Amino acid sequence: MTKLTQQLSEPVLIRPIKTEADYIAALAEVEQMMDSVTPNTPEGDHFELLVTLIEAYEDEHYPTSGASDPISLIEFALDQKGLTRKDLEAYIGPRQRVWDIMEKRRSLSLSMIRRLEKGLGIPATLLIQEYPLRSNRDGEPQSNSVPATG
Repeated sequence: MTKLTQQLSEPVLIRPIKTEADYIAALAEVEQMMDSVTPNTPEGDHFELLVTLIEAYEDEHYPTSGASDPISLIEFALDQKGLTRKDLEAYIGPRQRVWDIMEKRRSLSLSMIRRLEKGLGIPATLLIQEYPLRSNRDGEPQSNSVPATG
């Protein structure tokens, strides 16, 4: 009988996660249970409750800003694959164009989006999202609509 199963024979006290220490303790407990928990058992229910409490704590204390813009997604993909901006030349074009895109001075074109989807595995539906562009040298904001070619 596992330690948790022994504990579950008695009423289990489930407490809200109120502090960082509570959060760390809950993470440790979930990690310990991860490989041995069976769904639809008292132990499995305990595990699910802990995960739900952890998620609620994270949502409140570590909110995410929602969906990332296409440039952030490209940066993330580069980081995950150990690539650099120079490697983007195969998908975006010459070095200056890569710089313009990555500095949000120019929008991704449809052909760039297609090549990035195929080469980096970023879904085109995420790459076509609108995002604010920086002003050009004249101080005029640039459009970020997706042109047909590029």
